[in-house]
Amino acid sequence: MSRATPPSLLPARPLPPALPLGEALRRARAARPTPARVPGYVQDALAVDLSCATDEQVFGPQRTARAALPDPAAWGAYIVQALLEVMGGQRPAPQVLRWTTPEVYAVLARRGARVARRAADGRRSPALRTHVRRVRVCEPADGVAEVAVVVQHGPRVRAVAVRLVGQDGKWRVAALQVG
Repeated sequence: MSRATPPSLLPARPLPPALPLGEALRRARAARPTPARVPGYVQDALAVDLSCATDEQVFGPQRTARAALPDPAAWGAYIVQALLEVMGGQRPAPQVLRWTTPEVYAVLARRGARVARRAADGRRSPALRTHVRRVRVCEPADGVAEVAVVVQHGPRVRAVAVRLVGQDGKWRVAALQVG
């Protein structure tokens, strides 16, 4: 069986004579071809000026204008219904992940987990269906809608307020307040 010789035991190749750093840099610059200078031209790359943009502006959520978004009243009623079902433990929290900001999702997931623990302990009251009764919309800015929703949960009537922000071509819940 043949064994390979470790690299440390191989005869070393003769090294070229040492050069001073300045001479080595001059030779490297001289050996490198210089492309023709054309303003705005970048070879082998997408020519995009990112000098004034931050990473979040380029790669983060992009604002969407109101004209490119669905009706906030109808959409607000549907999303509030879904959010209340998550908070009541009737719907899994990941179903609303793409429609909420991380802060709102964290609150919903925590509340849903608490309700699920209570249900496992047998301390949960019977699930009552929540019905949306009335929806009011105010649009303070382009791509922003504040929706007030009146819901009935069993014999109780409650108010829910959500702030919808147009991001990446869809409405996302940026704030949630349940009264």
